[in-house]
Amino acid sequence: MTPEALNDLIIDSIQDIKGKKILKLDLRKLDEAPADFFIICEGDSNTQTKAIADNVYLRVKNEGNVMPVSQEGQQSATWICIDYFNVVVHVFYKETRTFY
Repeated sequence: MTPEALNDLIIDSIQDIKGKKILKLDLRKLDEAPADFFIICEGDSNTQTKAIADNVYLRVKNEGNVMPVSQEGQQSATWICIDYFNVVVHVFYKETRTFY
């Protein structure tokens, strides 16, 4: 799956669950960037934040046949990070995103 197709699938997955303030950052011109893209969004509650992350995981797995390298933050659901190596998804609870 190309990075562009992966980005589109991730963003569509976020929009399915009404994720807000979606931002795609292209980091390819930064020499020491940890990934090519960051996709950042937020949810209004911990439940929505978890639902967004779960939907991204399931759709990318089922439709893109891609598994993440790692996932963190599922338990507290205030900041969930899903790492697809070249694309890293950050799903924030609204108040947590404001803090960072």
